[in-house]
Amino acid sequence: MTFYWIDLGLIVAFSAVVLGCLYGMRRNGKWSHSIVVHAIYLLSVTGLLLTVNTVIDQLLVHYKVTLIQPDFIDDLTYVAIGLAVIEEMFHLINRLTYAQVQKGSDRTSATSVARVLKMAIVLSLVLLFGEHLGLSLSGLLAFGGFGGIAIGIAGKDVLSNVFSGVMLYFDRPFNLGDWIRSPDRQIEGSVEEIGWRMTRITTFDNRPLYVPNSLFSSISVENPGQMRNRRISTSINVRYEDAAKINAIITDIRAMLRGNPSIDLKQDLLIYFNEFGEYSLNIMVYCFTKTTNWAEWLDVQQDVYLKIIEIVHNNGADFADPKQLISIEKAEAAG
Repeated sequence: MTFYWIDLGLIVAFSAVVLGCLYGMRRNGKWSHSIVVHAIYLLSVTGLLLTVNTVIDQLLVHYKVTLIQPDFIDDLTYVAIGLAVIEEMFHLINRLTYAQVQKGSDRTSATSVARVLKMAIVLSLVLLFGEHLGLSLSGLLAFGGFGGIAIGIAGKDVLSNVFSGVMLYFDRPFNLGDWIRSPDRQIEGSVEEIGWRMTRITTFDNRPLYVPNSLFSSISVENPGQMRNRRISTSINVRYEDAAKINAIITDIRAMLRGNPSIDLKQDLLIYFNEFGEYSLNIMVYCFTKTTNWAEWLDVQQDVYLKIIEIVHNNGADFADPKQLISIEKAEAAG
């Protein structure tokens, strides 16, 4: 009976440590991120499970219970310990991944490496505990060989998506957070997750779009999210009667853009009178902003357009209106 009291004391002690760790991790952020606390928690859970396993084995022998075999209890214990180890290792990997992203590492690379590590941990534990569960290494490998053939035949589309997901990581046509679009399909939005089988894209109306990874191997993908600049391109239509003021307008617009800190002067800056339109003299305005953010680009473009309107009016000119010209021509014809 002395051993029972010792085991009972160990169970109470381990349970107290486990509950204390759980309570501390939920209430205290430092505890939740402490590797030492998680190590103590894992060791306590392991000790608790092994002690409970020992007590159950002793009770089965003492009371001569044959319905439940000790080996079955041992297998359950090993499975529970394995799940506890997986949970804590996954938690540690997630923490390290988040830390690397916060330090400036590429989020796509960090996420992919984390997934590979998690898969390696699961496979290692299966091989490690498989021996205790009566599964030989040769049997697992043989099952994997035949199972791989069967899975390959039955789930070739799934495997195609998985391999395409791996190629997306190596080819890097886009990363997490990039804005992408496909001219071949109605796909446009921000990449939120690159999974093993599917890529999740959030469209501009905030709807989740799930695209099979294999689709990206057969379609064209534009990645505006990786561009270094955004372009402002427009045509200014000035009236024919303001032809003498065209040169002054061009000079003022060019000076305005060169003095704008939001315009990237390392890129092309083209402001030229380039076309005799049917109802107007057309001035091409072509430049690039330093920002690639859509909202910021719209703000810079709006500021440029408003200043162009001001420049045209300050030079005593105005914009051509085809409707007014057509009305004048009809009036003259009627007269």
